[in-house]
Amino acid sequence: MAQSRILLFCYGSRGDVEPYVALGLGLQARGHAVTLATAGQFGDWVRAFGLNFAPMTDDFIDVIHTDDGKALVEGTGGLVRRVAAGGRLARTARKAGEQLIEDARAVAEAVRPDLIAYHPKVTAAPHIAEGTGCPAVLVLLQPIVLPTAAFPPTGLPPIAVPGYNRLAYGLVSASYAPFLGPVNRLRKAVFGLPPVRSGHAVILPPGLGRIPILHAVSPAVIPRPDDWPPEAHLTGYWSLPPDPDYTPPEALSRFLAEGPPPVYVGFGSMVSEDPAALRGTVIEALRLAGMRGVLASGWAGFEPGRHDKRILVIPPVPHGWLFPRMAAVVHHGGAGTTANGFRAGVPCVICPFFGDQPGWARRSVALGVGATPVLRKTLDAETLAASIREAVCNPDLRDNARALSETLGHEDGVGAACRVIEAELAAPARKPE
Repeated sequence: MAQSRILLFCYGSRGDVEPYVALGLGLQARGHAVTLATAGQFGDWVRAFGLNFAPMTDDFIDVIHTDDGKALVEGTGGLVRRVAAGGRLARTARKAGEQLIEDARAVAEAVRPDLIAYHPKVTAAPHIAEGTGCPAVLVLLQPIVLPTAAFPPTGLPPIAVPGYNRLAYGLVSASYAPFLGPVNRLRKAVFGLPPVRSGHAVILPPGLGRIPILHAVSPAVIPRPDDWPPEAHLTGYWSLPPDPDYTPPEALSRFLAEGPPPVYVGFGSMVSEDPAALRGTVIEALRLAGMRGVLASGWAGFEPGRHDKRILVIPPVPHGWLFPRMAAVVHHGGAGTTANGFRAGVPCVICPFFGDQPGWARRSVALGVGATPVLRKTLDAETLAASIREAVCNPDLRDNARALSETLGHEDGVGAACRVIEAELAAPARKPE
């Protein structure tokens, strides 16, 4: 089809942004002009893939690095402290949210897209689409928006109460209610639109009609519920294409060649109030498990370098290259890292901090590819060592991980998503609900 200007709005950690980069590359390869808008700190990384980049505020991400942010993410402080931290962060988040709305409006005005694909964290995006008459597609990394009787939103615990699963989605919608004020000010002042009245309408305003909703998840990991509407799609995971010219750091190549496959440990964008203590716990767990370890540097406070003959701390390395070379992967359970782990064909140990991460931990166990999860707030060396031994020594976990990897390898999630987006570009204008 003819070239279209497609604007991808997303927000979150690097692991959250990576699937959108993969989608953008897929759309660009099909002849479209793609701009990816996200936090400014990811600009150099996104541009390195050859995508157009539009920066938005870093404020939401910066909040996580404050003392209050660390307390909430780790969940290790007392209840009173966490409640107080949550109140302070809510006030900061409101200001950051208003800036994100203004940034998104400015980006859309500059790009003048033919279609907007958006993550719900960018709350302005669907209202900009409605106000400008631009087609829109909601893009999710996990099922959290569309109610179903099959399962609760990813991250909320399963409870054996009739009707609970569907009702739980109302909690997710309610979490967007604080954005009603800023969103409605945008709707009135910029587009002359009537106000929306619910948290759900912040994500999916009725004026857009029944737009496509893409889930960048494999149906082999989460089967498609029978009660989902036809506009909901499980496309399969969106993976970055491998770089045939990639060369790993020399220290990593040497370390891998020196012995049996090690265990990867990395907590992605998760921050720690005491990174030295966390690092010590991880290293002791690896010692107790009798395993060599590759530790990721990053926001958890690890610094690259050789710790001793059994432990190497590495700079960022593509998970698609690294994970298949491990005996097991230990991580926080972010959607992107979880997908990379499932694709790698090795068992995992998920140590969830917050959000959707406990849901992915439960899913890894249900699929038979994950050892017993270890909650961050109760993580100690002995418990983590036991789960590492389970991941490495249980042949059923290894066999199941290889089988899941093979299934995922036959999917083309990016291609499926691109086809839905192109169909929406070609479709007549939708009627409001």
